[in-house]
Amino acid sequence: MRARFDEQLQKLNNEMIVMGSMIERAIENAGTLLETRNLETARKLREGDNEIDRKEREIETLCLRLILMQQPVARDLRIISAALKMITDMERIADQASDIAEILTMPVHGALLPFPPHLQQMAAETARMVHKAIDAYVARDQALAQVVMKDDDIVDELFMQVKQDIIDLIHKASQSGDAVDGMQLLDMLMIAKYFERCADHAVNIAEWVEYAVTGMYKGERLQ
Repeated sequence: MRARFDEQLQKLNNEMIVMGSMIERAIENAGTLLETRNLETARKLREGDNEIDRKEREIETLCLRLILMQQPVARDLRIISAALKMITDMERIADQASDIAEILTMPVHGALLPFPPHLQQMAAETARMVHKAIDAYVARDQALAQVVMKDDDIVDELFMQVKQDIIDLIHKASQSGDAVDGMQLLDMLMIAKYFERCADHAVNIAEWVEYAVTGMYKGERLQ
C-alpha cells in the first residue's frame, strides 16, 4: 500500500513540475511580447492558458484522490495540501500572462508609445521570481523560497517606478502640447499591475513550499 502511495506522490511531484514549466514559459513569453507584440506568440500563450487550466484540474483530482483514499498524515499531508494551494497561484499567473498578451495585441489608434523604461525590467524580475519559486518546490529548498519572498520588494519598487515613468510621460506631453493616447497609458499601467500580481503569486507559491518543508506558514505552525 505504501509503495502505491509513494508512486502517486511521485506522480503528483512530476505533474507539479510540468505545470510549473508551463507557467514559466507563459510569464517569459509575456515579457517577450513587450518587445515584439508578435501575434503568433500571443496566440500560443493564450492557447497555453487553456492547457494550464486542464493541468490544474488534473492535479486537483489527484490530490483529492490521495487525501480521500490514502488519508495521509504529517509531511505527506503537508505536501499534498501545499500542492492544492500552489496550483491556484500557478493558474492565476497563467491567466495574467494571457491578459497581458490580450492587451498587447489589441488594435492601437495612432503611433505606438514607448513602454516605460522600467517595465521590461519588471517583467524580467517577475519571470525570475516565478522560476525560482518553481525551483524551490522541485528541490524543497526553503532558503530559495525565502529569497523569492524577499525579491517581491524589487518588483514592488519597479512597479512604483513604472507608475512614475507614466506620470513623467504625461507631464512631458503636456509641456510640449503633444496629444497623448490615454488608452495606451492605461494599458501600460494594467500590464505593470499584472506583472506585480504575478510576483505576488510567486511569493504565495514560495510560502507554501516553506510550509511543505517545515510545517510553518507565514511564521505560524499549521500542524
